[in-house]
Amino acid sequence: MTGTEWVEERNGVPVLVCAADGPPVATVQDALDVIGAAFGRAELVALPATRLDERFFTLGTGLAGEIMQKFANYRIRLAIVGDINGHLAASSALRALVHESNRGSQIWFVTDLDELDARSRPSGPVGAPGRPS
Repeated sequence: MTGTEWVEERNGVPVLVCAADGPPVATVQDALDVIGAAFGRAELVALPATRLDERFFTLGTGLAGEIMQKFANYRIRLAIVGDINGHLAASSALRALVHESNRGSQIWFVTDLDELDARSRPSGPVGAPGRPS
């Protein structure tokens, strides 16, 4: 990844902020490239929804699950940032996925970085200050 992402501290959390005009994330390898850019530098990746291939939002393709699992495996939190209302209107399964993801602490769907700031906090061990037990 080159020049299409930067690390900034947001709400006390190092976040790899990905530019909207960066390379598309259309394969698991593309997701691993993003994870590699974050690894050792950031706890959280803010990835614009516009960078995700349309297949991500069609759950039957399995792409969303594969990408989300890679982030979970590498313990890098993921925030998909942007308006996905069109996708949500077309898929009750996607609405359920977004709802469940947003209840957790690993993967979130947020409308903008301000919403991300409101949700994020440092990811210390469970039971550490600021972390649920």
